[in-house]
Amino acid sequence: MSSTVVCDAAPGARPGVRVLVLNGPNLNLLGQREPGVYGCLTLAELEARCRSYGEALGLQVECAQSNHEGVLIDHLHAWGAAHRSGQALGVVFNPGAYTHTSIALHDAIKGVEPLPVIEVHLSNVHAREPFRHHSWVAPVAAGSIIGLGVEGYLLALQALAWRAGLRTKP
Repeated sequence: MSSTVVCDAAPGARPGVRVLVLNGPNLNLLGQREPGVYGCLTLAELEARCRSYGEALGLQVECAQSNHEGVLIDHLHAWGAAHRSGQALGVVFNPGAYTHTSIALHDAIKGVEPLPVIEVHLSNVHAREPFRHHSWVAPVAAGSIIGLGVEGYLLALQALAWRAGLRTKP
């Protein structure tokens, strides 16, 4: 059984400015799992911050989380198709531990190009265990933001808004 959680999108947003915030395995445990590493914010609170900030940027933010690799791939495929039809802008993606192991996610992101996928991580994976230092996602991502907590998600949303011309770069 899938543990996917999908949040309602903001009403009244324009087509083509839809952004998916996609979270991978164990991120449903935010706020209770290793708060010294991941912080005290829950997944629901993180998603609410992303939706609120995205709305201020002119984006319609939708959120999903799954502990299952195939479900994450299905989300990427669906958003790739939506991007090709002009109905989606990009994806902010925290693949969790799949970052370090999943060639399938690498291939899925490569397969949905030119959909911009921005990799984010709450913690600085390079300051942690050596097995976390390699990312299969980074080589095919539009960019990576690592170690800035929830602010990394907000910066990724800002980058997607810049790409869409909704905001000017500083």
